[in-house]
Amino acid sequence: MAPSAMSRITRTVRTARTARTARATAAPRSGRPAGPRAEWTKSLAEAQPVAYWLDDPGRPHPEPALTGAEECDLLVVGGGYSGLWTALIAKERDPSREVVLVEGREVGWAASGRNGGFCAASLTHGLPNGLTRWPDEIHTLERLGARNLDAIEETVARYSLDCDFERTGEIDVATEPYQARELRDWYQELDAAGLAGGVDLLDADEVRAQVDSPTFRAGLWDRRGVAMLHPAKLAWGLKRACADLGVRVYEHTPALDLKPYGAGMAVRTPYGRIRARRVALGTNIFPSLVKRIRPYTVPVYDYALMTEPLTAGQLDAIGWKNRQGLGDSANQFHYFRLSADNRILWGGYDAVYPYGGRVRAEYDDRPETYARLAGHFFTCFPQLEGVRFSHAWGGAIDTCSRFSAFFGTAHQGKVAYAAGYTGLGVGATRFGADVMLDLLAGERTERTELEMVRTKPLPFPPEPFAWTGIALTKWSLARADDHEGRRNLWLRTMDRFGLGFDS
Repeated sequence: MAPSAMSRITRTVRTARTARTARATAAPRSGRPAGPRAEWTKSLAEAQPVAYWLDDPGRPHPEPALTGAEECDLLVVGGGYSGLWTALIAKERDPSREVVLVEGREVGWAASGRNGGFCAASLTHGLPNGLTRWPDEIHTLERLGARNLDAIEETVARYSLDCDFERTGEIDVATEPYQARELRDWYQELDAAGLAGGVDLLDADEVRAQVDSPTFRAGLWDRRGVAMLHPAKLAWGLKRACADLGVRVYEHTPALDLKPYGAGMAVRTPYGRIRARRVALGTNIFPSLVKRIRPYTVPVYDYALMTEPLTAGQLDAIGWKNRQGLGDSANQFHYFRLSADNRILWGGYDAVYPYGGRVRAEYDDRPETYARLAGHFFTCFPQLEGVRFSHAWGGAIDTCSRFSAFFGTAHQGKVAYAAGYTGLGVGATRFGADVMLDLLAGERTERTELEMVRTKPLPFPPEPFAWTGIALTKWSLARADDHEGRRNLWLRTMDRFGLGFDS
């Protein structure tokens, strides 16, 4: 829903068995509407084309732009989660360090303020992806991910971040018989690998006792590995915490170029220049100042709806007393959750790659996708017929070919970067901040020794090959959803090379 963080990707056994990493959710085949019904499209009549989280009269005023010259020990470029966590942790590690953060627009305006608010422990874009790619490290990666989520929860408490943090967990739900079988198989594999701790397998009655939809056939409930939160308030709270620790924050200050300068680096901005000993780049989907890493990411646009607040009677009709996040298990998937004021966020399904990989504001609004999502919503929750949507929005996610973040350095170790979170960056960006700071310090740590940190994904090809490959993959994934998950030759070939496509 915005560069780097909107999509919450569900998990199934197919990923672990085949190196398949492309995911996305469909309304159940048995109930998928042929086209938007009039009453469903009417539900969108008053929807504002802006992210619900950002539509807040209490949002903080932006800091002034940088004018003139600045000098610092560490310059952080990017005011999303990646940059904010890096600046905060840098000051926590060394309070005397002079840290400057620059943001091209306003802190949290992009992915960090538009995503679904699923804060997952997974560092590998889900356990199946991690188990497939780094089987020898998976227990370490899971332990580090759990520790990272605990640290986020501790930070929220320590700095009194008002972001509606709830450690509710998440349920992956099956909406087709074959998906239910796969969830059971996957749970057995987790149990055999010693990775099923805190995960419950739910049959149809049990999952519907948690959240009642006639489409649900089974579920896997990860009780502790995911928290729900208000994404924009998290970004705004981190900004305040950074400022309180002495980070100098400049908004409406895009970094235009990056060059060596003496023993450090220099960054030019529209009205000034910054000299820094070290630079950390948290720009994600936006063009990196290290040009050679640009081919490693492409933008994929994701979209979501937010309902009006549900009444007590409407909540009773669907249950959902434990407030977990949910996602279903097809290739074209939805993710959904309750907000603090009892609205339902409903997102996913369409994943739109613009030809040439351009990031443009006009792609943030897509009425045809909103109509499709509304139809799927009422198919999932027919008992909510008549509910209206108050907001409808979208944004770009930075996708890489291995569907989890990659890291590295440039300019003889004076610049570090992290990118490619593929929609699961609300939690993982904090881990990425630690990695960047370790790399800039030249330290060998448990994090920097990971194969996941030491290796890169494959870059995407130039156009028209990127667009053609992504379009063919999307078509194949939709076809697989209509054929009980059976994957065609194209998808099997992508699996063989550890590639795919993800919303």
